[in-house]
Amino acid sequence: MQKNIIFVIGSPRSGSTMLQRMLGSHRDIYTHPEPHIVTPLAHLGFWANVDRAPYDHINAAVAQKEYVDELPGKERDYYDACAAYLDVLYGRMLDKSGKKMMLDKTPAYGLVLPFLEKVYPGAKYIVLTRHPLAIFTSYANSFFDGDYDAALAFNNILGRYVPALADFMRRGAVPFHHVRYEDLVKEPEAQLQAMFAFLGLPDQADAVEYGRHDHVVKSYGDPKAGQESRPTTKSVSAWAVELAADDHKLALAKGVVEGLDEADIALWGYDRATLFDKVAEATGETPKKDSRWTFNGYRMKRKIFMSLKKDIHNRPHGKALKKIKYFCDVLLRE
Repeated sequence: MQKNIIFVIGSPRSGSTMLQRMLGSHRDIYTHPEPHIVTPLAHLGFWANVDRAPYDHINAAVAQKEYVDELPGKERDYYDACAAYLDVLYGRMLDKSGKKMMLDKTPAYGLVLPFLEKVYPGAKYIVLTRHPLAIFTSYANSFFDGDYDAALAFNNILGRYVPALADFMRRGAVPFHHVRYEDLVKEPEAQLQAMFAFLGLPDQADAVEYGRHDHVVKSYGDPKAGQESRPTTKSVSAWAVELAADDHKLALAKGVVEGLDEADIALWGYDRATLFDKVAEATGETPKKDSRWTFNGYRMKRKIFMSLKKDIHNRPHGKALKKIKYFCDVLLRE
């Protein structure tokens, strides 16, 4: 199966859903909403990186290592077994589709790349990067209603994904094709043609008009997925205008970038010394409100969720939920 698998590797809010739709518009490529079938495999316990499980995961990890050490191929046999599991899941979905190649775009795979490249060294990897500050602002706006403090406290997305993807590209253990989001939206036809060549597929010019093709693609938790029909550059500098208009957000962004390695940022295709140049250029501009955010169902549900979640352990509904959970645990206990 390996030669028939494509992995799009990118952080959340990097434009990976758009790229998935573009590539999935090719007549020979089948793709599916983020399946998350690799990450559980990478955390089975063999590498002792499980913190909690409904079994003795510490003893299980030791026992698995002892067993694998006696196999003829040792760890290689273990990786082959993991690959066989994925072969069945990917292969049968691909057979059902009637296409030549299967594309999996699950952002969380960016954090288990050392495992993935050992299991599927023969797969095709496309690495998508985006200006780090664009990712940070989009993440805060998409999932935390513009609350940068809450977004950073919940997940330092840049601190996790920038070094992980940079390490993957630096090691070069498997062949990969790197594309920047900004280049993809500015010259989508040329960038897409280069990716199809890397995949060994004939060019298909109309794939850039991904909105005209039938897709089963959706991005769980992405409120903007599917809003556009082809790449657009209108979000390339929107982040800079927003940061220029808010000193607190700008200070948080600078603090996050300060913790990133300059060499890692360079591998992503950017220069740390000039990351904030667009902010200076945007000073005085008024941030434009994205009409796609106006009173949509996702935004409403997210606002309600965040309101209920705030200080939940000290509020009446939080205490009530704890009691309900207790009774549910008792009733469902075998």
